[in-house]
Amino acid sequence: MPSEAPSGAPSGARAVPEPLEARHVLEFPGGYTRTTGPVIGRFLTELRDRRIVGVRTAGARVLVPPLEYDPATGEAVTGEYVEVGPAGTVQSWAWVNTPRAGHPLDRPFAWATIKLDGADTSLVHAVDAGGPKAMRPGLRVRPRWRAEPSGHITDIECFVPEVTVMAAPVRAEYRVRPGRALTRFLEGVRDGVFVGGRCARCDQVYVPYRISCPACGSVIEEEREVADTGTVETFAINNLPDPRAPEVPFVSAYILLDGADIPMLGLVGGVPAHEVRQGMRVRAVWVPPEERTMSMTNIRWFAPTGEPDADLPGGAAGGGA
Repeated sequence: MPSEAPSGAPSGARAVPEPLEARHVLEFPGGYTRTTGPVIGRFLTELRDRRIVGVRTAGARVLVPPLEYDPATGEAVTGEYVEVGPAGTVQSWAWVNTPRAGHPLDRPFAWATIKLDGADTSLVHAVDAGGPKAMRPGLRVRPRWRAEPSGHITDIECFVPEVTVMAAPVRAEYRVRPGRALTRFLEGVRDGVFVGGRCARCDQVYVPYRISCPACGSVIEEEREVADTGTVETFAINNLPDPRAPEVPFVSAYILLDGADIPMLGLVGGVPAHEVRQGMRVRAVWVPPEERTMSMTNIRWFAPTGEPDADLPGGAAGGGA
């Protein structure tokens, strides 16, 4: 019976036969065995003890891996072994995105030439860097050793980037002595009131109290108590913990106290952070009188009063209550 032509082939064309193929395996039963010699043997023995050594040449160069003859001159090496590394510097590299069965790692890695500290030549080995962007000439690396060394180059599982990290405790202890203006303001906070200072020339009330006007430089002689209610002018929602905050996230805001002409910074609590808005009316939440000291911690935070939102300076208005 005549064979059919492949689809798309001209009528009468003969089918192309599959190419002949035979699979062969070359194997040395028990493995290929060779002696390492005194120089490489010393190198592998030292690896078993988690040390890396090179050999010194007559020209005082240190070869790693060690060789029996100086490749530059052909002369025999001196037999003097020198411990190097274990850290080194990447000289060049090539990224392996798809490792094969015989590769040292089962994930993407780099083959790199690594010049170990104290060596004059480079060693080729794998670097587990996590990604190609981490690789670069000059990268400092250290060996990652296998748990059970056997005296083989694979006793070094791979090299990994050398990351130098140090923990330095940071603690600064210092004392601050408040001046006359701040002392007067904190005395008021201790007594549950906000003390400001009025500039007679500018007719501006500054809270906290100060002894000179920041606008004209005049001496401020008039004290003025202002209310502990005010209006949120601007605010920020914070997501990092703060020991002073009622919860996280919390709101820090510039609050214009009634009777003052510049806002002061405070926390806003008693309301979800996403409900705080410009123009919101708030009141200071004080700690009990018996717990108060000359400190701003006397004010836990500012909480909404429930009043309608105030019109902000410049014509901007907050939303309704």
